[in-house]
Amino acid sequence: MTRYERIVKAIQASGKKKVEIARECGVSASAVTQWVTGESKNLRPESIYALAKATGFRAEWLAMGQGPEREPEQDSNVKDVAQPNLMFRYPVISWVAAGAWAEAVEPYPPGFSDRYEMSEYDAKGPAFWLEVKGDSMTSPVGQSVPEGTLILVDTEADAQSGKLVVAKLGDSNEATFKKLVDDGGRRFLKPLNPAYPIEMVADDCRIIGVVVRALMKF
Repeated sequence: MTRYERIVKAIQASGKKKVEIARECGVSASAVTQWVTGESKNLRPESIYALAKATGFRAEWLAMGQGPEREPEQDSNVKDVAQPNLMFRYPVISWVAAGAWAEAVEPYPPGFSDRYEMSEYDAKGPAFWLEVKGDSMTSPVGQSVPEGTLILVDTEADAQSGKLVVAKLGDSNEATFKKLVDDGGRRFLKPLNPAYPIEMVADDCRIIGVVVRALMKF
């Protein structure tokens, strides 16, 4: 089943009209028509998430056909109360894939990842895990993110000064992980390890996302 066939199935199963779907997804009715016909080749991740919410189907199934169509329902005549410990599933990708994210037309292409990890964090946009390489973010004191740690990157979180971010430098094919610092009207990427140099955020540097969680496995 193609992605467009999955979209048609989800919309039809929801019982909603295209105009209702369009309103809930924040797009025009003609855009929804293009999703259904397959004319829209570059369906953005945020549209996939909005459509999943509007139809009750899982975003991963809509985008890639992975996993069940919907979250399994419990057979019970007692309605569960929403709990604060909901878990969300995000792909683990490579640093090269993260670096390509800034230029990607479709961030979740087929075969994007064969590994996933869970988090209680509900991402504002498409998110993914990266496994930290090297010791540039290992600090002898204070905040430290050692090699092997999994970091969760939210691509639509607000990249403010003081946040740990993943960025794409213009002269590299891979992403880099640093602390974003504003100083005198300029922005810098600062490693937590003082043995590594601070880099200025140049015009060709792109902030891919903000690190919102860290997971260390032993």
